[in-house]
Amino acid sequence: MDTLERAFARMGARVKFEEILPNRATQKLSLDAFSLDVRRDARGEYFLVSRAPKSATEFLVLDVQPQNRHLLLLSRNGGEKHRFLLGHDERHWFVAGVPETAAISRVEDAMQALKPAAVLDSERGLRAKDRDSRRNRGRTRQGEWFFVPVRDARVPVWLILRDEPLIRSRGGKAHMCDELYRFGGETVYAGSAHLNGLTEGEYRNLPDDERKGSNFRVMRRNPQVYVRGRVRHPDHQTVVLDNWHRVLSNTEDQSYAMRNIVFLD
Repeated sequence: MDTLERAFARMGARVKFEEILPNRATQKLSLDAFSLDVRRDARGEYFLVSRAPKSATEFLVLDVQPQNRHLLLLSRNGGEKHRFLLGHDERHWFVAGVPETAAISRVEDAMQALKPAAVLDSERGLRAKDRDSRRNRGRTRQGEWFFVPVRDARVPVWLILRDEPLIRSRGGKAHMCDELYRFGGETVYAGSAHLNGLTEGEYRNLPDDERKGSNFRVMRRNPQVYVRGRVRHPDHQTVVLDNWHRVLSNTEDQSYAMRNIVFLD
């Protein structure tokens, strides 16, 4: 634990540790159970690493970048390994699971692994220091969202939505867009108990009382999304997009390790 505390201190962060205790919902805990979270106390934000009693999970810091305030953490239990990028983004600390297909050992490589293919293509030819910036000539980033300019985009005026939210299926604070256009994707019904959405058939098969009591709204799963104008979020600086940009999410939702992250943006 001392080694981890020193590594987090180099990044400029505090870290605390606690045991995960069984509750009514979880009477038994597997020995590999753990979670990562961002909490706040009187001194400000800190990282919380929680493990089950007698857990065999080890944590190793693979890389620390004090100047950028980022750290790459590895969890290891036998042959199972997961990587997490921890750091500070504008105003707050964050935790992001890195897809397991990326067996990397540096913060810079983790940041690249969190970019979808279309973003990597848009950055082709840029210098490494420019690829890590929040804005470069290939795209703009705000939190977990990337905005890639679309040349000669033709958007029907009558389909433009105003003051529309961008939000992950797992919840979190919405990024509000001045102008947004969605097309394609799959129609789903999202409710308080079904954040990822239900297909038409799944929704129709629900009991009547559940359909009426879950505040369902019709949404599109995996649509193409374009935005223009201001994109606002309480934890991030507002970005202004003069032209239409395609919206892409980072790849942390492809990480199996995301199940261990409590903190959501």
